[in-house]
Amino acid sequence: MSEPLLTVADSLKDRARAALGSRNLILVGLMGAGKSAVGRIVASQLGIPFIDSDHEIERVSRMTIAELFAAYGEDEFRALETRVMKRLLKSGPRVVSTGGGAFVNERTRRHIKRGGLSVWLKADLEVLWERVNKRDTRPLLKTENPKQTLENLMNARYPIYAQADLTVLSRDVRKEIMADEVLKAMIEAQKESTAS
Repeated sequence: MSEPLLTVADSLKDRARAALGSRNLILVGLMGAGKSAVGRIVASQLGIPFIDSDHEIERVSRMTIAELFAAYGEDEFRALETRVMKRLLKSGPRVVSTGGGAFVNERTRRHIKRGGLSVWLKADLEVLWERVNKRDTRPLLKTENPKQTLENLMNARYPIYAQADLTVLSRDVRKEIMADEVLKAMIEAQKESTAS
């Protein structure tokens, strides 16, 4: 009796899971980049838990992100976000989707760098705008010209997001394709680190 052949998808998942080891996979990027949607699929494929840090912040504070911003301001929100991220990254492996500003905060970024492998889901303005302009739940976009605000956020944050361990281009394709590209980037990064 012959051994069953692994499908390409199975071997991709297995190789990505081996590349991750006991580390966390942390998805960073702007609102609308697909961190939560892609993160859920990646976690499912790797067979590890998925956590959305914004949902965790809402759970522990018993307030929505918008309510936290309104009641305490961005500085207090970022301090809470840092504490939650530090706690989330203490154990692993898991896939963690971060809020758009988490990686921009230097203290949070240090926790992310120590806590695992960071992947920036990088998207252009039109892709992001198409994804975020239908909802009014984004506190930072409650401005007179939200698309310009989004572009300003891109200009300010993209140089910081570029410090992530890996970058995967987020574009207008199925989430499953994006998830596979994240897995491939993890495998490629591990190959490069073992080769050097």
